[in-house]
Amino acid sequence: MRPERGGTMFAELSTHRPTFGSLLHSDPAFFSNQEEVDDSSNRNSPISSNMSPRYYNGSTPPSGEGSPYVSPWNQPSPYTKSPWVIPSPVNHSFSKDGLVGSLAREEGHVYSLAASGDLLYTGSDSKNIRVWNNLKEFAGFKSNSGLVKAIVIHGDKIFTGHQDGKIRVWRASSRNPSAYKRVGTVPTLKDYVKSSVNPKNYVEVRRHRNVLRIKHFDAVSCLSLNEARGLLYSGSWDKTLKVWRTSDYKCLESINAHDDAINSVVTGFDSLVFTGSADGTVKVWRRELQGRRTGHFLVQTLLKHENAVTALSVNQESAVIYCGSSDGLVNFWEREKHLSHGGVLRGHKMAVLCLASAGNLVFSGSADKSICVWRREAGGVHICLSVLTGHGGPVKCLAVEEDRESDKGDQHWIVYSGSLDKSVKVWRVSENAPEWRGYQSPRLSSSSPTQSKRRYHG
Repeated sequence: MRPERGGTMFAELSTHRPTFGSLLHSDPAFFSNQEEVDDSSNRNSPISSNMSPRYYNGSTPPSGEGSPYVSPWNQPSPYTKSPWVIPSPVNHSFSKDGLVGSLAREEGHVYSLAASGDLLYTGSDSKNIRVWNNLKEFAGFKSNSGLVKAIVIHGDKIFTGHQDGKIRVWRASSRNPSAYKRVGTVPTLKDYVKSSVNPKNYVEVRRHRNVLRIKHFDAVSCLSLNEARGLLYSGSWDKTLKVWRTSDYKCLESINAHDDAINSVVTGFDSLVFTGSADGTVKVWRRELQGRRTGHFLVQTLLKHENAVTALSVNQESAVIYCGSSDGLVNFWEREKHLSHGGVLRGHKMAVLCLASAGNLVFSGSADKSICVWRREAGGVHICLSVLTGHGGPVKCLAVEEDRESDKGDQHWIVYSGSLDKSVKVWRVSENAPEWRGYQSPRLSSSSPTQSKRRYHG
């Protein structure tokens, strides 16, 4: 299918970086609804299970009801004529690259994506998980409660993280691939009951309130898998990182990882795990044996600044970790340089909400409704190839799959972007696209104040 006209647009990049506080006042409609952008962004504020602990502006009501502002993506969707798929018209000027199509269903903002082969899984605040195949709805299943904030796929199992603090496990029927059934909840009822008997398994989370250590008591904001070790990692607004065994859903560890809500967790190279938080830090954890105990221990803190860390992505091939934050910047660190700070990618006017990487490309989705496409060159320099526009709301999640129709020597990727405009867009991007206007990300000197003072020697 040919790309849609105007699917890829080029605009002058702004190098001005307003503070996140000024962003709250510059576009009040953007934050008028408590659930439209839910990653934690301001620091040291109370956490609620019903709304984001960070994106609430004190001058704006925490609910869309009664708000003096009307959010542009709360208006009737332009996709009502076709409730599922809007194919792109033929556009010869863009060859095969650009916007391929859009998926839309009038049921909620899209918060999570996961792609596996021909299937795409989408999660929204309607509590539904939709399954798409070749731009057509293939199946769907609904949880009892909880906005779907994260989706990961492990073999024939689908793990979903929810606003209600639960992780649910699903599996397709062997007889009917379009029929999905919930096969478990993490933690299991058996483990929950068993742990509740022992007072030592409780931790105090607020004054006069104790909860079980093995259960998240606030939203599960992110999930990541270490398939080789059979481990599932979950990060939460309750500030903890939990480690689960995928075979029996047993909680192996609960780590008080940060001083504020965890917004992202990714497994990386050298058995490392990276976490990013609203406290402004990126931390590195490694699973190792210390004494008689095997667990995850803090190796170093890569970043510590005033802006909330909102997204992380690891490029396994080049061994680079990328970090997006509420100031609109993307920082990165390279293993070959002992995880020293590599530089900053400046391409967004508002907070970076999601990241994805594949091959030599990095994709950053933002509250400014755009997606920047970056390519890593020799020596670690990144160039901006294009800016993908077309969403009517903030880009909340990204997923990337290899394009099976790529020509030899011309690698292409299929990029899925989910937005708070209630749609998912599908893009085709070439890794060999020409550089856009010679733009390069600036390189920081070794004396940069954002560079980590500690080094990891792998």
